[in-house]
Amino acid sequence: MGASRLPVKNLIRRPGRTAALVLLTAFLALSVFGGSVVVRSLQSGLDSLQARLGADIVVLPGSARSKVDFQQLLLQGTAGAFYMDADALEKVNEVEGVAHAAPQTFLASLKADCCAVKVQVIGIDPEADFTVRPWIEKSYARTLSDMDLAVGCKVTANVGESLKIYDQNCHVVAKLAETGTGLDTAVYCDMATMKKLLAAAEAKGVSHKLESGNSDVISAIYVKVKNGYDIDQVMAKLNSHVRKTAAVRARSLFTGAADSLAGISRTVALLAGAVWVLAFVILLIAFAMMIAERRREFAVLRLLGTSQRGLSGLILAETALCSLAGSVLGVGVAAMLIFPFTALIESKLNLPYLTPGAGTILALAIATVAVTVLIGALASLYAARRLSRTDPGTTLREGA
Repeated sequence: MGASRLPVKNLIRRPGRTAALVLLTAFLALSVFGGSVVVRSLQSGLDSLQARLGADIVVLPGSARSKVDFQQLLLQGTAGAFYMDADALEKVNEVEGVAHAAPQTFLASLKADCCAVKVQVIGIDPEADFTVRPWIEKSYARTLSDMDLAVGCKVTANVGESLKIYDQNCHVVAKLAETGTGLDTAVYCDMATMKKLLAAAEAKGVSHKLESGNSDVISAIYVKVKNGYDIDQVMAKLNSHVRKTAAVRARSLFTGAADSLAGISRTVALLAGAVWVLAFVILLIAFAMMIAERRREFAVLRLLGTSQRGLSGLILAETALCSLAGSVLGVGVAAMLIFPFTALIESKLNLPYLTPGAGTILALAIATVAVTVLIGALASLYAARRLSRTDPGTTLREGA
């Protein structure tokens, strides 16, 4: 039997011991790879949301409960609506330091043909918008026209299909890229279409009129501050100049989400570190026990002419095979547990969740396998070093 086949033969000869080592390394790889994918997905989702927002300040109706409703709408796609007088846009543009101001109007549909639940309809001004329009343009080069819709990736309506909202037939012209946020369940239209939908909703008893009776309303104004102006100072001017509204710094809308993500990242990092240390200790013990059990076998190999270096290579080869098989198994199981259930994970975490691209996933998988094999190799080499201090003749005489 060739020396190259000896490690495989040894592993096959002791299936119980081999299975235990494979399962141990599989658990290690599953924990590290799964935790890394979840944390990376959360970070990607939050980065995507912040990039999609694209504004320095958001002006909301004073009655909108500022952060709570708006954050829920963006992060979890909660269907809802709040309104202020459309004249607020003109007053916002009058404030010194405002470079761009883009209005949006929200409408929660009771039921759409595409969905079994409510969907959020968001009206934008294609001429003024600088947040949603660049996102839409990646899928649809033209400007949204009357009764056209651009739908999020999770809305089950395809380009070319019709979508009925409050009995109004709308046309889906674009399917938008995934963001990992509640924006993926929303639909977007221009302001002319939104006015028709608001009127249709009013006819069904879903009122959006203000206490003043004014029906010309908007829900939020996204503000880009001019270069050289302090965002907090401009925000203070907006709060004092535009009545019955609340100007909120855009980044503060996601402070809670960012803090939650930081806490999750720290927890996962600590758990991953603990798993690595625990696995290394367990592998050390496992290999020490394995070598103690096989000391007569190794002593015979030494007496037959196997060098200490060759014996260490044999132990290292067995370990590498077990670690490789276990890490690949662990990564595979983690993938089966995570990727089919991304929507469930997102809903349970209540945070933006955007799975990284295939290249990032592959890099994480390769890194997990490589580090797992390295940990196993270090543990086995340490055990082999202890074995080298034992005289093979003494070992055989003790077992005689």
